[in-house]
Amino acid sequence: MIWNGRDDGDDPLAQRIFQRVEETDLYGKIEQGNFALHGFAVDEGVRRNKGRVGAKAAPDVIRKNMSNFPITQPYFKLYDFGNLECHDRDLEAVQNALSEKVKFVLRKQGKSVVLGGGHEVTFAHYTGIKKAFPDKKIGIINIDAHFDNRIPLEGQASSGTGFWQIAQEGEINSLHIGIQKNSNTLRLFDTAHEFGMKYILAEEIHQENLEFIYSKINELSDKVNVIYLTICMDVFNAAIAPGVSASAYNGLFADHTFMQIFHHIVKNRKLLALDVAEVNPAFDDQERTARLAASLVNEWFMI
Repeated sequence: MIWNGRDDGDDPLAQRIFQRVEETDLYGKIEQGNFALHGFAVDEGVRRNKGRVGAKAAPDVIRKNMSNFPITQPYFKLYDFGNLECHDRDLEAVQNALSEKVKFVLRKQGKSVVLGGGHEVTFAHYTGIKKAFPDKKIGIINIDAHFDNRIPLEGQASSGTGFWQIAQEGEINSLHIGIQKNSNTLRLFDTAHEFGMKYILAEEIHQENLEFIYSKINELSDKVNVIYLTICMDVFNAAIAPGVSASAYNGLFADHTFMQIFHHIVKNRKLLALDVAEVNPAFDDQERTARLAASLVNEWFMI
């Protein structure tokens, strides 16, 4: 049993997340403001992108690490709709399946949470949001070391092509936080500029620069109707996130500065969808990366 933890009784003031989870396949149960979770147990896009496979095992490990967090909001409810898997290496089919499920959640006025899996989840999650809100402007905040705007090789999408795919569908409104100069070629920077993808370099994330970072987040928020937050765990330093598809020796730390930025994002009432990607349990010493991913999702639950 994945959802379990310390049971301090049924008093709402003593409950934990596992006591407010309902595993179901009935989308009609969702009411406004409820959280709806899907696991994207897929890393076919990572394989295509020549990364370290193993992220498809992450959703249940992240669930386990989410289970015992205390409830801080009296009306919190989480519906778990299980995992989607990739069969016969048909990434596009499972991406479309997730997009349809996300559409159902958002049309019921729920909030969408997806646990990856590889960062190929981005295109699937975004497509679901677009299906739910075809006439609204969607803003994407991508906390990531990489732009993920590669041109698909031989027409095959991957974990590194999501933003290229999104840009092919029209105007892209995105802000990328934590971009590493040593993780993106000049061509990828050029592509970002061509598409109008705004970004904040990892080296720019420090306490003295908070107001500038807030202003960039607010600038994106002001011009969109819906915000989607995607977090690639390889943005973090390997010391705190060893279990990822592509580790970073000089990545970010989840320190006070980072958490101030993160809270500024998750407090935004336009935020309706969030996912975490690239947790790879095969390389995750003591489940540190999964625990960090679970903690970041929980920050949204606590708002």
